[in-house]
Amino acid sequence: MTDWMMKKSYLILIMPLLCLFSCGLDENEPYNTPFIHIMKDEVSSTKVTSNSNFVATYYVYLSSVPLSKSLEVTYNIEVGDGLLEGRDFELITTGNKLIFMPGIYDMPIRIRWIPNTIDPAKDNTLKIVLVSNSLNLTMGLPGPGKLQKEFTITKEN
Repeated sequence: MTDWMMKKSYLILIMPLLCLFSCGLDENEPYNTPFIHIMKDEVSSTKVTSNSNFVATYYVYLSSVPLSKSLEVTYNIEVGDGLLEGRDFELITTGNKLIFMPGIYDMPIRIRWIPNTIDPAKDNTLKIVLVSNSLNLTMGLPGPGKLQKEFTITKEN
């Protein structure tokens, strides 16, 4: 066997070993931070027209391994000075708490939009803001931005 063939044989034997031992060097633990977030169509905001007359459903989502007990999520509705409940919208979902029973991963908040022309100079937004939860899970997407912790609906003419 020639010197070159000998080196090639060693290389063929060593390469799989190098791959086997180097694979774990940069491995990270799987990302497993349970969190609660709100979105619609993968975004944190939407618009409705002032002539809208429908019931919209906005979902709060739980991203977690299966829970063994119920999760209570508290949220607030923040209304800009250009909108008025009963004139521009009606909250169909009452209260400010959602209960996620074990095995449930999304809960609806329903709002009926009422046709009414708005003043474009005012704040015509309605925000659904996730405030707290009974299991101290992350509110919004994990990370410093806490994205999807609130959802903004803007009514426009």
